[in-house]
Amino acid sequence: MRRRALLAALPTATLAACSAPGPEDAATDGGTGASDGGSAASDAGSDTGSGAGSDSAAPSGDPAEQAADRLDAHGLAGQLVLVGVTAGDRVSTAAFSEHRAGGLFLLGRWTSADAVRTALTAARDATASTGTGVGPLLAVDQEGGQIRMLRGDAAREAPSAADLGRDGAAAVTAAYTSIGEDLSSLGIALDLAPVADVVDPELGDDNEPVGKLDRGFGTDPALVAPCVEAAVTALAASQVAATLKHFPGLGRVSGNTDHTDTGIEDATTDASDPFLDPFRAGIAAGAGAVMVSSAIYPQLEDGTPGMFSSAVVTDLLRGDLGFEGLVITDDVGAAAAVSSVPVGERATRFLAAGGDVVLTADPALAGELVDAIVAWAQESPEHADRVRESAVRALRLKASAGLLD
Repeated sequence: MRRRALLAALPTATLAACSAPGPEDAATDGGTGASDGGSAASDAGSDTGSGAGSDSAAPSGDPAEQAADRLDAHGLAGQLVLVGVTAGDRVSTAAFSEHRAGGLFLLGRWTSADAVRTALTAARDATASTGTGVGPLLAVDQEGGQIRMLRGDAAREAPSAADLGRDGAAAVTAAYTSIGEDLSSLGIALDLAPVADVVDPELGDDNEPVGKLDRGFGTDPALVAPCVEAAVTALAASQVAATLKHFPGLGRVSGNTDHTDTGIEDATTDASDPFLDPFRAGIAAGAGAVMVSSAIYPQLEDGTPGMFSSAVVTDLLRGDLGFEGLVITDDVGAAAAVSSVPVGERATRFLAAGGDVVLTADPALAGELVDAIVAWAQESPEHADRVRESAVRALRLKASAGLLD
């Protein structure tokens, strides 16, 4: 498989200070590590043959559409599930050969480049047994500071976002150039970074998901935005897609959605919030994915976690911000914030809201998630179209990373 250019020409990052130095910036970070086409009708009611059996299929010149045409109902659904693999654990090959998962993301601390390559090879071999010509996507949380899944000889150190924000966009460019080079050398096409959240200065370290762990670039959206732009652009230079997270922001909550279902309501963020500006900057710079949080935003849709809210995903992210790329969840496998939601619904509610790919830190849930997507697609032509639309988005990202035969 040959590597294609990830993105068209991107704007040069603004080399200005990302965050003004001051005491509030020393308390700006902490948070949840992920543990970030056109619609054509498909015959999702069949588990064999093409999942795109209608006459409305897009022209054959689009490699992603062509790949979608080769996939049956389970193959299309599988593209919408990424499974976690923890350092030291074996890859769940059944997740790829049997359940057809679209890729994997790394959890824990990987200190060996060879171990990363071994995990990817196992996923590739299991995926190749399906005969679809579609390779698995490999993703990782590699932000810098405390949130670095890759360490040792797998990747070089990088400063925290809080430190980078104080030093300015040039420092962000240097750090994310190093990150992009390391990821690309390991076959990792998607970085689940950068954090685009703006931490409320009144919360500081009391903001568990971002501020406490120094994961944010600062507390002023006008200064955070150029840092986010710089990170996205630097990753793209190494053909690594960036993931903006955690939309529409975790900077105003106290609880970490990975560990609790309390303290995760942001009563302030609305569609005109300046805290959204760093996400706008990252989208304009060409980010490949946006990760939606499982916090609750009553000014957007009361009582509904962001990832299950059409007001957040479709109206705000797709509509107002104009994002056309891949929309992914934060972890839906082990996260406390969604523990009360039946496993299958964690995928189908996200799809219904307009999202694309779910991430599960528990690989044992892959089959249940894929089966739920297949069953949901069988309910109506509209659902089948929704599944194919998301699968094509995932396949477009794979095409840009050289993962399609």
